[in-house]
Amino acid sequence: MRRILELGGILAAGVLIVFGVAAIVVGINGRSTVQDNLQQEQIVGTPDMTPSAIKAEAQKAGLPSSVDLPSCSVANQPVDNGSRALCFAKYMRIHALEATGGKTYAELPRFATADGKGTNDEAAALTRNGKAVDNPIRALWINETAFATALNTSYMAERISLFGIVTGIAMLLAGIGLGILALFVFGALKDERRESQPAGQGAASGAAA
Repeated sequence: MRRILELGGILAAGVLIVFGVAAIVVGINGRSTVQDNLQQEQIVGTPDMTPSAIKAEAQKAGLPSSVDLPSCSVANQPVDNGSRALCFAKYMRIHALEATGGKTYAELPRFATADGKGTNDEAAALTRNGKAVDNPIRALWINETAFATALNTSYMAERISLFGIVTGIAMLLAGIGLGILALFVFGALKDERRESQPAGQGAASGAAA
């Protein structure tokens, strides 16, 4: 029974070590893939992507004070990792709000008008080929949302990869520790068993062997 427990402890340690190494490898590959894909897009932050510059722009555009302004900075920096991608996406939202007058997609009128203000009344909208023209500002918001979502996903993917690496390291260390513990405990039990045997019994056992 003791032998089975010993083998079970060693086997469990081996499984933890294998899964730990696998988690580390997968995490590193995932993080590398995210960063490589971001670098391929050749995204560089604009000069106004600093907290002070965007604050001045927001005030000039008349955005309400309730708008959450970014506190990070990616001005003139390449967006080549998840943290910078998240920061860039935050500035993109502010730029979109400046273009829409502080309104989100749901708050924008559906159709375009001659004065540029837009309307939800199809009869009052500009027409083209007999059909009401969609508000182009809404299309701008859709494009911003799609791009920002991709950048936010890059950030999330990088965080998950980092979590996988940390989890893998923890599993690896736990496996090594469990293996050492199993060998030490069962090795100590064997030594204790030998020492507890009378000297004559040990000699007899040796002669019988």
